[in-house]
Amino acid sequence: MKTTTVIICLSAILAGFCTTITAQERPAVEPTRAAAEITMAEKKPLIQMAILLDTSGSMSGLIDQARAQLWAIVNEFIFAKRNNLQPELQVALYEYGKNSVPPQNGYIRMIVPLTTDLDKISEELFALKTNGGSEYCGWVIKDAAENLKWTDSPDDLKVIFIAGNEPFTQGPVDYRHACKAAASKGVIVNTIHCGSETEGAKGKWKDGALLADGRYLNINHNQKTVHVAAPQDKQITELGIRLNDTYIGFGRLGRTNAQRQSTQDFNAANASKEAEVQRAVTKSSMYYQNYNWDLVDALNNNTIELENLKPEDLPEVMQNMTIEQREAYVHGRQKERAQIQKKIQQLNQQRNKYLADEMKKLQGGQNTLGSAVIRAVRDQAVKRNFRFKENKEPRSNIEQTD
Repeated sequence: MKTTTVIICLSAILAGFCTTITAQERPAVEPTRAAAEITMAEKKPLIQMAILLDTSGSMSGLIDQARAQLWAIVNEFIFAKRNNLQPELQVALYEYGKNSVPPQNGYIRMIVPLTTDLDKISEELFALKTNGGSEYCGWVIKDAAENLKWTDSPDDLKVIFIAGNEPFTQGPVDYRHACKAAASKGVIVNTIHCGSETEGAKGKWKDGALLADGRYLNINHNQKTVHVAAPQDKQITELGIRLNDTYIGFGRLGRTNAQRQSTQDFNAANASKEAEVQRAVTKSSMYYQNYNWDLVDALNNNTIELENLKPEDLPEVMQNMTIEQREAYVHGRQKERAQIQKKIQQLNQQRNKYLADEMKKLQGGQNTLGSAVIRAVRDQAVKRNFRFKENKEPRSNIEQTD
């Protein structure tokens, strides 16, 4: 059965992202931001990532790797900075090669446009199903390059990762034209062949990467994610769950998205122990932002004014509060979240130090989707003057105040 590739523009990474919100996702009260604040946000460095996954019948292992390693990929950027500013991360997701998608659409589907809503990316990954189809690599690259909202700044990092195992040459859209067109917009195309390096090169996967300034990588898409247990794992995951109690849902999305948050915790835990730990770390970082439904994030990002919310837009416990009581209630949750996030980051630093020694004992390392994406995107980010450095003083994405 042929393979299908899903494009994930890991965007979005969490606390500092400009989330793409559909009409159905808009909060009950439309956020307003001062022009000066928007200008400051636009000056932040930006990393946009789209991952195209082959979802044909033989690609279930690839999808499992994407589910298990999403959070590890996101966490790679926690210590990334350019000019002392942490970048905003946006992620997009595509699938291709599925015969349930109409042939006139090239058997491809944009699942999620570039977004900072990581729970949405996770939700859609866990909803993916495989079945056979024709894998039109050129077509899906062309669609992603043309229809995603890429930044115009030449300083920002714009990358596509396309993964699959059939020849790169299939379909009516010439992959050479598609890759060159992407490169002309400053979008790097990295190709990930699910199979041997020689076979992938023969199928023109290497050629596609070279045409768009990208890297050609090959992986074993059926390899299971390696988890090396660390002493900090249990406490990190417990604190990650505790973070959910600091969220205050508001508007039409409040209750449903709080439930979605818990569901993605469950999905990560069932994907692998490593995914569970990495998701908790992501939730402690600036890349996990939910300002379209959570009052703490919304107020921290100046996307809404508390006094303008109607009582019916608030959770029941807040509906009869005065404005002063509302502010005190939200501030309490904000302070609690900051403390938990800081503790998770401290534990994660200890965990990373422990794992650095333990991983040296493993033979061969990992040859998976996540490891391939991390290797390539780090190198390409450095070429855009991003620097990856261990943070000596962990801090949450919410400034703690007394």
